[in-house]
Amino acid sequence: MASPPPPPPAMDAERGEIGGRAGRVGFYAAGPAGAGAPPLLLVHSVNAAASAYEMRPLFEHYRRTRRVYALDLPGYGFSERSDREYTPRLMTDAVLALAEEIARREGAGALDAIALSLSCEFLARAAVEAPQAFRTLALLSPTGFSGTRRREGPPGSTRGMDWLWRALRFRPWDHALFAGLTAPPVIRYFLQRTFGTKAIDEGLFAYDVATARQPGARFAPYCFLSAKLFSDDVRRLYEALRQPVWMTHGVRGDFVDYRQKRDFADRPNWRIDVLETGALPHFERLAELVQRYEAALADLGA
Repeated sequence: MASPPPPPPAMDAERGEIGGRAGRVGFYAAGPAGAGAPPLLLVHSVNAAASAYEMRPLFEHYRRTRRVYALDLPGYGFSERSDREYTPRLMTDAVLALAEEIARREGAGALDAIALSLSCEFLARAAVEAPQAFRTLALLSPTGFSGTRRREGPPGSTRGMDWLWRALRFRPWDHALFAGLTAPPVIRYFLQRTFGTKAIDEGLFAYDVATARQPGARFAPYCFLSAKLFSDDVRRLYEALRQPVWMTHGVRGDFVDYRQKRDFADRPNWRIDVLETGALPHFERLAELVQRYEAALADLGA
């Protein structure tokens, strides 16, 4: 059977590619250089059909006024989708590699970064390991704040279940299983749970369907489904952040449990906002999100 055609670029912008420990990593770049603001790095979430398209509203907004970059994480979009184990270390290495590439290209100092959902954990790890590279952090609907158990495991530990990972990859059903998980009605169902309403973004839905049909699309999602991409030391990472941090989350859909955020509310370098949205607030209330983001950074002295 012939491979499906590749999806169109997630953004009408320059496409670049870098190598290194994370393998072949793709990214998008646009906007005026030297615009008076640091470069902005956008990192999409991790799921069965993720890509840089998830950050498209922010990319399109900021490309008018500053230099902005959007990463395709390993296993997604136009980045390498090889059969390997996808881990927080691999994803963090991709974030760090692009941060280094941005510094090389722009000749600038520390950059601003915005991550979505599980990728907030990768961004936090990158900012702890290379604090000089990141001026500010924004965490949209971040993981690691739900429930009562604090994820304070040993450094580098994950919540991965090897038995589940092996079961998901077991032939002959691994291809058929992923095809079922990413069938259009299933993708629509999970987007509705993410948005907390049936009024999802149709452009995002269409792109999710297309990118999930690409060769090797199942490898990273299987690591996600078996919890190999969830850091068990994420609480330590968030507590170690010294940069200005803005966090926001919505109140609809499946991702509304942020009870542990109260432990960070009084930290002098953190600001936390709640928006009347689902877990993708930049698709629903972009103007409000941008206003609150910039106000929070100004308040924090960024």
